[in-house]
Amino acid sequence: MNKNLPDLPTVRGTLTAHRALADLTWMRVGGPAEVLFQPADLDDLAAFLAALDPAVPVFPMGVGSNLIVRDGGIPGVVIRLGRGFNAISVEEGSTVAGAAALDAHVARKAADAGFDLTFLRTIPGTVGGAVCMNAGCYGTYVADVLQSVTVVLRDGTVAELERDSLNLAYRSSQLPDGAVIVAARFVAPKADPEALKARMEDQLCKRDETQPTKDRTAGSTFRNPAGFSSTGRADDVHDLKAWKVIDNTGMRGATKGGAVMNTKHSNFLTNAGGATAADLEDLGEEVRKKVYDSQGIELQWEIMRVGVRKDEDTAK
Repeated sequence: MNKNLPDLPTVRGTLTAHRALADLTWMRVGGPAEVLFQPADLDDLAAFLAALDPAVPVFPMGVGSNLIVRDGGIPGVVIRLGRGFNAISVEEGSTVAGAAALDAHVARKAADAGFDLTFLRTIPGTVGGAVCMNAGCYGTYVADVLQSVTVVLRDGTVAELERDSLNLAYRSSQLPDGAVIVAARFVAPKADPEALKARMEDQLCKRDETQPTKDRTAGSTFRNPAGFSSTGRADDVHDLKAWKVIDNTGMRGATKGGAVMNTKHSNFLTNAGGATAADLEDLGEEVRKKVYDSQGIELQWEIMRVGVRKDEDTAK
C-alpha cells in the first residue's frame, strides 16, 4: 500500500493508522486499513473530506456484514460511522435513520410506530449498506420505501439526494464517487404494530431454519442469476436461485483452505476456521467458473470485495 500518504486533516474523531479490519467484519478476515477514520459527527466528517487531498481514496464501511477485506488491506482512508450516525426517529409519517443504524433496529422502531419496514428485520448490517446494495427480502426492497438519502460528497459538501437519482437496481445503486451516506428517509405503509412484530418473529424463525445464521458468513455470496427490472423494484423477480445453480454443479460443501460453501445453504460462503480472504475469494471464483462451464450462467458477486490481495501488496 501507499507508503507516502499525505498529512491528514485534524479531526475531533479518531484517526488510526494501519488499523486491523478483520475484527470489524463478519468474516473475520483481511488486512488493515491504511488509515481508519471514525468521525465524531456530521460536521467532523464534512470538514475532514473537504480538507483531505482529493487524490486519497476513501471507502465508507459499515459493520462489515456483506464484505470481504482482502489480505493486503485497504489503501487510503476507511471511514467507519459510529454513534454520531445511528439515530432513528419517526416523524410526520416517515422514518429517518442514520447510516450506522442497524437494519434490525430500524425495523423494530418503525414497527413500534406502526410503519412497515419489517423486511429490514432479517437483513444484516446497517442502513448505509442497505441503501448502497438496494437490500431486500420477502418481496420488498429499499427501492420500494426509500424517499431520500443525505450524503457527504467527496469535497465535503452535504447534500440530499432523492431516491430516483440513485438509479437503484438489483443489489446496486449509483452514488457520486466518494460520497458517504450519513442518513436515509423511508416512507412505509401503515400497519398494526402488534401484527408487524408478529411478522418479524415469523421471518426470524424462517431465516434461522434455512440459513446458517450461527456460522461466520457475509450473507448471500452471489446474486440470483436473474433479478429485477431496470427500476430496481420488486416487479420482475425470476425463480432462478444462486443456491440452486451451485447445487446443480455439485459445489455445496466445496472447500478451499478454511473456506467452505455452507452445507446448510450453498450460497453462503463461510469461514469455517482459519480461512484467509484469499481462500474465500478463490473458492467463490472456483464456484463461478464451474457454474459457468457447466450451465452457461455467470454468477455475480453480492458480497463486496475490497482492498488488495497480499501478494499484490507485497509486490509493490
